[in-house]
Amino acid sequence: MGSKLIIDTDPGVDDAFAIALAAVSGDVELLGVTTVFGNVPLTSTTANARRLLQLCDRPDVPVAAGASRPLVHLSKRGSGHVHGSDGLSGHASSLPEATRPLESLDAVGLMVSLLEAADEPVTIAPIGPLTNIAALLAAHPGVKSKISRIVLMGGGVARGNSTAVAEFNIWADPEAARRVIAEDDVPCVMVPLDLTHRCAVDSAWLAKLAASGPLGRMLESLTPDYLAHYRQVLGFDGIVMHDAVAVAEAISPGILQTETYPVDIDVTAGPARGMTLVDRRAVPVDPSGRPVEVAVDTDLDGLREFVLSRLAGGR
Repeated sequence: MGSKLIIDTDPGVDDAFAIALAAVSGDVELLGVTTVFGNVPLTSTTANARRLLQLCDRPDVPVAAGASRPLVHLSKRGSGHVHGSDGLSGHASSLPEATRPLESLDAVGLMVSLLEAADEPVTIAPIGPLTNIAALLAAHPGVKSKISRIVLMGGGVARGNSTAVAEFNIWADPEAARRVIAEDDVPCVMVPLDLTHRCAVDSAWLAKLAASGPLGRMLESLTPDYLAHYRQVLGFDGIVMHDAVAVAEAISPGILQTETYPVDIDVTAGPARGMTLVDRRAVPVDPSGRPVEVAVDTDLDGLREFVLSRLAGGR
């Protein structure tokens, strides 16, 4: 086994691709999956995560449910209009029923247990709202030394999607995101919209995935609602695999190129709420954020092939 990984997630079509990518990669040890509200309510994200692991023949991976709402302010909406009412384009029920029971521990409890038991530092990949991760770092500071880095999908340097300036995962719980970003003794990589949109895949890529075998065929079948949304966003038949891009970096450090900038999160009640403030000035004057590695580039074709080859070779 390779490096150790925990995924915190709100599946979600792109989350499904990300979970499968980690589940079938032999060079990473997927220790556990924790769930959070986000794209759809917690009951659905948890059921989806369990079914996806069953699809990947990974009933050995424990799943624990976490936060059902943000730390402070109630979330106004999910992303059912993007991912479908069940998070998977209405096809969640077509996935196999999970054979492994849901853990009795909650998400934070499971992460603490896995981190304390690990014999080497663990990567955490939060690919949904950061509520569980903020709670973990606040309540259990002793486990921070067991975290090698946090690789999160979230934020935008020059764009938003939930609002004109805010990306969904950050916007869904800005206070939690700010708490995580501010944790200056845990290395953090932020994978923003600016890069994930450049990694979009087209219908030909999806056709190759569907033709690759049972796993690829099932993953492709989860995309209709997501594809319909991104057809409007991208202007062509394709999807953005946001979370799979972050998990690719968690599995294969350096597959994304990063630059370090001070980053802060707007937690005010105004129109900029949830905005990721990335200070790209050559000589920042009194930067408010802490230094974070921000993913800015990758070999786009190489990244797409990395994801496709892993999923196509899956069980």
